[in-house]
Amino acid sequence: MPIDRAEAMPAAFARAWNRRDADGIAALFEAKAEFVNVTGLWWHDREAIGRAHAYGLARIFDRSHLAVTTTRVRALAPDIALVHARMRLTGQTGAAGIAEPGVRRNLFTFVMRRTGAGWLCTAAHNTDIVPGAETHIVDADGHLGAVDYRRQTQSSTPE
Repeated sequence: MPIDRAEAMPAAFARAWNRRDADGIAALFEAKAEFVNVTGLWWHDREAIGRAHAYGLARIFDRSHLAVTTTRVRALAPDIALVHARMRLTGQTGAAGIAEPGVRRNLFTFVMRRTGAGWLCTAAHNTDIVPGAETHIVDADGHLGAVDYRRQTQSSTPE
């Protein structure tokens, strides 16, 4: 389902997410779109994007709420736009042995292309924002953790 303006993508994505509408999310993407999630899982077409979101919205994010907090758009060409959006995710489902997840903040990148019917996403990347961190490192036990080299501190991120 194309949208009328490239900068409308984050809000359209969040609305479909909050309805638990994986087909609605998938409809925002071109048939051969690419999507990389926060852990680096990479889906290569609209169908795979829809399946992955159907699973996630049913099992991991079934009580979640996604809100857009900031959107910036930059036209790269008359029919191509780069859209960045900060989002806030609450209500993620807990996992076995892990405490109830807290609020997550994300930065989405959407590459949008105008088609004859409207704007569709051709590529998206979702990145978790880790406050106070500059990068990630893997420790001697193989655990991924966020680190701030200025403070020389590391926090472990559950796998």
